[in-house]
Amino acid sequence: MGSWGMACPVCGQRKGRRVCPALGQTICTICCATKRLVEINCPSGCVHLTAAREHPAAVVKRQQERDVAQLLPTIAHLTERQHQLFFLFHTAIARHTPEGFARLNDDDVAEAAAGIAATLETAARGVIYEHTAQSVVAQRLAGDLTAMLEGMRAQGATVYDREAAIVMRAIEQGARQMRAHAGGDAAPYLDLMGRLLSANRAASARSDDPSRAASPIVLP
Repeated sequence: MGSWGMACPVCGQRKGRRVCPALGQTICTICCATKRLVEINCPSGCVHLTAAREHPAAVVKRQQERDVAQLLPTIAHLTERQHQLFFLFHTAIARHTPEGFARLNDDDVAEAAAGIAATLETAARGVIYEHTAQSVVAQRLAGDLTAMLEGMRAQGATVYDREAAIVMRAIEQGARQMRAHAGGDAAPYLDLMGRLLSANRAASARSDDPSRAASPIVLP
């Protein structure tokens, strides 16, 4: 007997209706639509992924609209340059893998961003002092983000301490606020940013304009 009609192994609630080549199991349509390329590493040949790129489902569009509405108050005050920095930093956050069995959560992101912001704010006043995060996971994330910032400057990019600090405070604020209203969920902010970055990659892949791949998500 096949797994069709059994409970979805991802959410454990709805019935499985789509064969997922990445998981080798049958999952529900909602998990397929909302977790692809975010929690599920879909192969490029997946028919559901191909169809979604050509015709995004209404449920995905509604989720993206909710995500943008949640994120907008956090970044509405940023300039265009700061928007780009914001999404560049989040690309690095999405790539970061904690050591051992630790899992990156919103508290780690907020703590890392706060420490970097404080260090940059101090430097902008002419005082060199490194503010370190308390948790080891946050410290390592902060190290990756600081290295990225230094790498950008080494390649000739002009990134001022004050504007980078503003971006870090926006990341801190978003992570703290969403975490505070999420109940038991430890990473609602990371999940939201993962969906938006995934949507941006999919839009870039569909676009005929190669410059779109390097641009941040277009927000109203």
